[in-house]
Amino acid sequence: MRQAHFSRKVLRIPLPLLGVLVLSACLQGQGQSVSEEGVIVGNGLAPVGAPPGTCWGKIPTPAVVETVTEQILVKPAKTNSDGSIATLPEYRTETRQQIVTPRTDRWFEIPCPPAFTVEFVSTLQRALQVRGLYTGDVTGNMDAQTRRAVLAVQSAAGLHSDVLSIETARELGIVAAPRS
Repeated sequence: MRQAHFSRKVLRIPLPLLGVLVLSACLQGQGQSVSEEGVIVGNGLAPVGAPPGTCWGKIPTPAVVETVTEQILVKPAKTNSDGSIATLPEYRTETRQQIVTPRTDRWFEIPCPPAFTVEFVSTLQRALQVRGLYTGDVTGNMDAQTRRAVLAVQSAAGLHSDVLSIETARELGIVAAPRS
């Protein structure tokens, strides 16, 4: 009798970092896969025309819908020759949904997972500490307190997300600016 031997690798990703990876994806492959280093490689989630090898976060904005109710004249009033009303007008009520603002997606570039290491998050935490936005320990984990600090920085700039954008990382001095 032959016995089969199976081995498996367990990928352990801190839950907050997993959230970043789920909300974003790199354009390095079409299907989601795990590389030899245990880094999640993207699933093609990106805006149209995004350069290959870039990673993106997305903030969906729901559509704004209003209910419109109108009174539609079915039968006009009839008046007598002396100007008095013989029969009252008849109306029907019509209600419909109307999109005021369509649904949109706001895309923003983020650091790709291979660069999102414990050292990177530690540097992010120190940069936020220096600015008085993060008071926790430098752990290298993208925890709730770190996310709140990222959200505070980005919300002040009009980006309401706790997923670190490339632009914010550059402003904090932890990602190099591209050469012109």
